[in-house]
Amino acid sequence: MSSSPNTSESIRPTNPIAFHAVTLATFFGASSAPTPLYRFYQENFAASPVEMTVIFAVYAFALLAALLIAGSVSDHLGRKPVIFGALIIEMAAMALFFLADGTGWLIAARIVQGLATGVAGASLGAALVDVDHARGQLVNSLAPLIGLAVGALGTSALIQYGPLPLHLVYGLLFAGFLIQAAAIWLIPETGARRHGALSSLIPRVAIPPRAKRPLALVTPVNIANWALGGFYLSLVPAMIASTTGNTAPLTGGAVVAALMAAGAAGVYLRRARRPQANLTFGVLSTTAGMLTVVTGIHLTLVPVLALGTLLTGMGFGTSFLATLGSVMPLAKADERAGLLSAIYIQSYLAFSLPAILAGFLAKALGYQFTTDIYAAAIIGVSLLGLAANRTASEREPSIA
Repeated sequence: MSSSPNTSESIRPTNPIAFHAVTLATFFGASSAPTPLYRFYQENFAASPVEMTVIFAVYAFALLAALLIAGSVSDHLGRKPVIFGALIIEMAAMALFFLADGTGWLIAARIVQGLATGVAGASLGAALVDVDHARGQLVNSLAPLIGLAVGALGTSALIQYGPLPLHLVYGLLFAGFLIQAAAIWLIPETGARRHGALSSLIPRVAIPPRAKRPLALVTPVNIANWALGGFYLSLVPAMIASTTGNTAPLTGGAVVAALMAAGAAGVYLRRARRPQANLTFGVLSTTAGMLTVVTGIHLTLVPVLALGTLLTGMGFGTSFLATLGSVMPLAKADERAGLLSAIYIQSYLAFSLPAILAGFLAKALGYQFTTDIYAAAIIGVSLLGLAANRTASEREPSIA
């Protein structure tokens, strides 16, 4: 029957990249949803800043574990079943958040959420590249940052203007993931089944010899960059309330969203530039931004702090773009997964461990002094990395 193919095509989205992009952004939006709530959890559950940063950090550890262990499983089982499984796990995380009445529940929810996001990020990222290699890579860079921005800002708005501030966002996200879990079966499969699913669960971390020196050179910048992201997503809303006296949830959420939105803008606007130029721009933008943020905190001026965050965000996105651009082209096709795993380990450890240290400092010294120390460390390490790269690039012609 000639009508069957037409009927089949009519019920399937003609652009699967849009579905995968929205789903990927939703996962990362859900991951930033707790950020504006940490201050309220701290008040309601009598928790310390250290406990809040631990709740944040376990998400990063779980996400990293999922990426390393199950990151390539969709290459063997197909994209759709793995994405569906990640959606079900994420729904379980939303239920745990909804039911949470103490920090133990929040830690459990963040661990489950990290596992789901790690599996989803790898499989959705692969599906996007399956559909369109060039556009898929760009969407993989932009969707998480856009999702993080929308998640932080949307949650803040719901807290400030909606009912049930500790529950509403998770109920809405649960419903959204339920719809996506049903819709995934209407999307064409982009992967193929093949043997070796069990062996793919063995983590493979390998740095090709030709990439070792370039990775070492960009490591300080990458560590500082991800430590910056961890600081914003774990402590910044509470820091703003404590240092400026502005306790409106939307203010803290908007500042976090500004970092991620500016990061996405940086990735998009500078995507065609050379890695060295992006590294320079990223570090200088981050330095100027962090100095402005510290000034805004000391003057208790949220607009100055927000301006600094926009500058910092441009540096945040551009620096990570430079890190990947400096290293990934040096790997052969069969070396990319191992090298990317090494970068993920470095990045997510920098994302989580310094945030826990910041929690201890905030408890002992207060948020303002902690921000001063954190900003100084980020600026110092970033500039050190930039100087090392500049020195290496100047020596390259003579070596050749």
